[in-house]
Amino acid sequence: MTGIFDDLKDYGHEQVSFFHDEETGLKAIIGIHSTVLGPALGGCRMWKYADDQEALRDVLRLSRGMTYKAAVAGLNLGGGKAVVVADSRTDKNEALLKSFGRAVDAVGGRYITAEDVGMTVSDIDTIRTVTRHAVGGSNEGGSGDPSDMTALGVFQGIKAALKVSGQGEKLEGVKIAIQGVGNVGYHLCSYLSAAGAKLIITDIYPNQVKKVEQEFGAEVVAPDQIYSVDCDIFAPCALGAILNSRTIPQLKCSIVAGSANNQLEKDEDGFTLFSKGITYAPDYAINSGGLINVAAELDGYNKEKVLNKVTQIYTTIENILEHSKKEHVPPHQAADALAEKRLKEARKQTPNTSFGFRSQFMTDTKIMSELTAASLN
Repeated sequence: MTGIFDDLKDYGHEQVSFFHDEETGLKAIIGIHSTVLGPALGGCRMWKYADDQEALRDVLRLSRGMTYKAAVAGLNLGGGKAVVVADSRTDKNEALLKSFGRAVDAVGGRYITAEDVGMTVSDIDTIRTVTRHAVGGSNEGGSGDPSDMTALGVFQGIKAALKVSGQGEKLEGVKIAIQGVGNVGYHLCSYLSAAGAKLIITDIYPNQVKKVEQEFGAEVVAPDQIYSVDCDIFAPCALGAILNSRTIPQLKCSIVAGSANNQLEKDEDGFTLFSKGITYAPDYAINSGGLINVAAELDGYNKEKVLNKVTQIYTTIENILEHSKKEHVPPHQAADALAEKRLKEARKQTPNTSFGFRSQFMTDTKIMSELTAASLN
């Protein structure tokens, strides 16, 4: 029988904090994977999980991915993530959001929150009324919705993947199947359509499908049909773990490149794609545009600098895929090696520090108490 500390050991986390507020109904988990490069930054996901174990597994996977994302993107930030166990469409309210904001504040700056699935810019604005450890809002110098920058990075990565795979980088007439046309998926459709790509889309929300269908002339298929669509590129832009032993055999594409986090259900699924000759653009490398955007707030937001750095995702994906070809290793391993190299170099600079980043507002006692649970009543 395994427990939470076994999970922490397997994923390599520094800290996991559980928060419960009976008055507002808040049930939240904040996962801090690494602060070796700096404070852990990552979005908050509000989702109605089937059970607490599913929520914990999600926050562990997502926060670890953020560590690698920040490392590969060249940011001086660690990896963290938060989940709020609730239905964003029915359970969200100001009191719940402020309660979560107080949870973020209780971690003392080791974790900085931002927008993710089920959260909006206005939600971040509300959270920022009770903590300064939140980015991506519209108030007080916030950078706003990062979806467009995430989509721009994926667009650049798709062009790089096409080039490395020997198909050139022109998108005119290229058939792209997009799973999920919410905020990021919508903006990606806009970029791809403008470049002449033919879009095939699906989403569980009909209003989002209708919008993209009408604006960009996209072909629509049912959610369970998107994997078997005959296309050049499959772009997962919804939830994770969708590349697995059940879906990969259905794929009829030569490239997988999308914005969803944790697309591989298991590490071996990356090897399966590689063996089938499908080029995979590692998710945390291609979708880092949103992180780059919100992280820029910490040094004073400059949109020109952000655009320049997001555009460099093209080079990042190109380098990863070229290394994959040269070393005969799957792209996800090539990306991991790049991230781990940077983390290893950073650890050498702070060899005697158990946690890489330590807020001046947090003591060792606070860290240990947060590892168990906290009440926000």
